[in-house]
Amino acid sequence: MPEGDTIFRTAVSIRKWIGGRTISAARTRVSGILIEQVVGCSVDRVEAAGKHLLMEFGKPDQGPLLLRTHMMMSGSWHVYQAGAKWQRPERQARLVLEADDRIVVCFNAPVIELTTESADLSRGVSHLGPDILDPLFSAQQGVARIRSEALSRAIGEILLDQRLVAGIGNIYRCESMFLEGIHPWTTQGSCSTKQLESLVARAQQLMLANLSTDSVSRNFSGEPGKPWVYRRPNRPCRTCGTAIRSRQQSRPSCQRCLLSLRGWQHILRLKMHWQHGEILFPSG
Repeated sequence: MPEGDTIFRTAVSIRKWIGGRTISAARTRVSGILIEQVVGCSVDRVEAAGKHLLMEFGKPDQGPLLLRTHMMMSGSWHVYQAGAKWQRPERQARLVLEADDRIVVCFNAPVIELTTESADLSRGVSHLGPDILDPLFSAQQGVARIRSEALSRAIGEILLDQRLVAGIGNIYRCESMFLEGIHPWTTQGSCSTKQLESLVARAQQLMLANLSTDSVSRNFSGEPGKPWVYRRPNRPCRTCGTAIRSRQQSRPSCQRCLLSLRGWQHILRLKMHWQHGEILFPSG
């Protein structure tokens, strides 16, 4: 699932691969996008903005162009040497950019937009909150935005709201809430500022720790590819052995997600155990 760290690493890879080079060919399966306009342009900027990937192109005789893509649940960017075998079938390629012998391919992205009116990288992402991977981002900044929401709104929903803090997806929502011992249906009004700051800082810490472009699997528990709760419904907790449970938590502006709650049936019986971070945690 592409989250903020995935898009960040993608931007780094594309920037290293074709940054500063001139686009020699371009094609797309998306109707209404005049992608041929980028041919002859240099790749001036490649950046991540939350879960959005932004590329800016320019050449002397025309105004700059901005390409925005959003991977949603299924999209991905790949880089290839010319002539190399692609890892996905060509029919899934929605956009292909070539810079001589270097190729970047966007597979299955639901959102692809080419803007000719402005090269401002905030265009198309102005609704987003601060990027959790921005070097200037702080947990205090994130909590200030969370506190603007209704007191009755669940923290599990809030963490996925890109208007508040951009970049957190279901994986980091699940793992950070587990590690901080916060139930996903806990309302933001019932959380202390210290709890919220610790939660946001945990999500940021986990994401920053997984930014290495050499990493194949995300690492949350000290062992790559073995998350605490994400995608582990009905499996035993790595800490106490209680079966991880799943419940849906969603709202119209968010993608459908599943939250695994560890030991739901033991809330009352093991209340103190839960308060110490041993029972109810999300996964998907």
